[in-house]
Amino acid sequence: MSNGFMRLRRIIHHQWLALRDPASRIFTPALRTRLAQQVATSESRHTGQIRIFAESALPLSYLWRHASSRERAITIFGKQRVWDTEHNNGVLVYLLLAEHAIEIVADRGLNRHVSPQAWHGVAERMGQALAGGRWEQGLSQAVDEATALLVAHYPKAPEALQNNELSDAPVVR
Repeated sequence: MSNGFMRLRRIIHHQWLALRDPASRIFTPALRTRLAQQVATSESRHTGQIRIFAESALPLSYLWRHASSRERAITIFGKQRVWDTEHNNGVLVYLLLAEHAIEIVADRGLNRHVSPQAWHGVAERMGQALAGGRWEQGLSQAVDEATALLVAHYPKAPEALQNNELSDAPVVR
């Protein structure tokens, strides 16, 4: 198949999924609440910030230029201000349902301590759960694994005040 046909096929697939909006069906209000509570509990143990962002499809501007899910995740990392945490230790867990893509983007402070292979392993284990339809289990496991890494490298001092720099609620589009 030609590149032009593949690009058109990708655009149609994303636009169709954008209309169907599977992210909103998967991320029920109850699931969003439970994930937000898990992130809040996690962040009480370390100085980092965890942000979950899921979208059904890429915006058309990304599709026209054949952008990757990684490029979108990095843009979201900036737009959601995950890069702007006090200790440069924010983590974005990004899901693109149209391409079954999982991207984990961590800020430079945390990446000094955690290898890309470690993040790849988190995404891979999460992907196995999601492929089996176990959305909450996969997301919870990813939050737990990010928590363990943040606690190991950025533990919260017992007397430290809670400084929640980002919303704990997942963003779903």
